[in-house]
Amino acid sequence: MGLVAVPVTLRQAQEFVDRCHRHHRASVGHKFSVGAKLDGELVGVAIAGRPVSRHLDDGLTLEINRVATDGTKNACSFLYGVVRRVGREMGYTRFVTYTLPEEGGASLRAAGWRLHGEAGGGSWNCTSRKREDKHPTQKKLRWEWEPDG
Repeated sequence: MGLVAVPVTLRQAQEFVDRCHRHHRASVGHKFSVGAKLDGELVGVAIAGRPVSRHLDDGLTLEINRVATDGTKNACSFLYGVVRRVGREMGYTRFVTYTLPEEGGASLRAAGWRLHGEAGGGSWNCTSRKREDKHPTQKKLRWEWEPDG
């Protein structure tokens, strides 16, 4: 049997991300999270939420904030596709996510996403609100999926 989509709570998704993601801790909130099971075993999760960029937060754009797997073949592409399908059913019309430049993006391309260009980067730390950077701060690559894109 192949990969199967399953609902997961935010807490379940956060625990999986904290255990398996290569360079990020789990997202704090979400709109929804989904899991991928293979032979009854949870092998990956995706956390979808509001876009981090306020310029993209138009109410119709959904950001995939985290995807983490245990390395199971095709699990990442499967999760990107599931989030897109569920999001479309909920009325979202645009989907975005980000990768580091050194990540290839094969899973995204396999799921029909397109590279939009360089975006973001930097630290959230500032004099008025001290923050400890626990994530990569270099520029990211933004990927998008739109029905007509």
